[in-house]
Amino acid sequence: MYRDNTKVIQIGDRRIGGGNPILIQSMTNTRTEDVEATAAQILRLEAAGCEIIRCTVPTVEAARALKEIKKRIHIPLVADIHFDYRMAIAAMENGADKIRINPGNIGGADRVRAVVETAKERNIPIRVGVNSGSLEKHFLEKYDGVTAEGIVESALDKVHMIEDMGYDNLVISIKSSDVMMCIKAHELLADKTVYPLHVGITESGTVQSGNIKSALGLGIILYQGIGDTIRVSLTGDPVEEIKSAKLILRALDLRSGGIEVVSCPTCGRTRIDLISLAAKVEKMVEDYPLDIKVAVMGCAVNGPGEAKEADIGIAGGDGEGLLIKKGEIVRKVPEERLLETLKQELDNWN
Repeated sequence: MYRDNTKVIQIGDRRIGGGNPILIQSMTNTRTEDVEATAAQILRLEAAGCEIIRCTVPTVEAARALKEIKKRIHIPLVADIHFDYRMAIAAMENGADKIRINPGNIGGADRVRAVVETAKERNIPIRVGVNSGSLEKHFLEKYDGVTAEGIVESALDKVHMIEDMGYDNLVISIKSSDVMMCIKAHELLADKTVYPLHVGITESGTVQSGNIKSALGLGIILYQGIGDTIRVSLTGDPVEEIKSAKLILRALDLRSGGIEVVSCPTCGRTRIDLISLAAKVEKMVEDYPLDIKVAVMGCAVNGPGEAKEADIGIAGGDGEGLLIKKGEIVRKVPEERLLETLKQELDNWN
């Protein structure tokens, strides 16, 4: 598999590449200069399962804020840089564990070299990021528009530039909001590099549409063995990105741990408010450190059979429901006590 053979890169106290676990990333949407708000958001993301966090660094004040933010958090901090190479240097001087740059938009080779030299002195990884929206004019002309081939060639050009400067502590990210183009680009790139890849569908949209596009794109890419870190980019609370990323990795058997909730889609036999019940169960189990499957079924007729692959489940009836374990009915429960009963079982799970 590709990810088993990528170069191992150290980011703070985490390692990616070389078959290490795929790490989940997100990005803050606070003003980085606001230390209190940014650190508070990162701590919320940590609690949700975020393992690497990225902050934009558009100003000197933002770069200086990184030093204080790092004191308050517990995961590696990546500085996101656009246009001004000096911000990359300032971010590294203030403790960034990694920087993300597009060498094509921070100036000429001399400015890129200045960034690389600082990274080299401090052994800080550089994530070379190229998005379809920032593809250079000559690649647009060469490939008659934005294409997967152009994105890959652009990224490799930047990588080779930094390699020629004597540095190979690199991570690559190539992103597009076009799902199929993004998939193709990763397939092309994986055959051409040993550097670990950060994977995501950029500008994927709101929580609903973004989740669908991200699950599709990331699912196909990751299933092929491509990708060492991921971000689900959503327009909304970044905590939702972490929840979605965990579900994608779990569905692909690339991560275990945490309770997986399965529920039926409802039908004419449903006699309880299953939609509300399933949502409450999903919310309730977020903080349980159990690696089990919980089923929430809407009817006592098919519930036991449909829940047989779950470790534990509840099924609604008409005024009463069932507690089910491994497909076997344990006991009947009043409808209003289904959620409470499930919680008691999880509290005492061993």
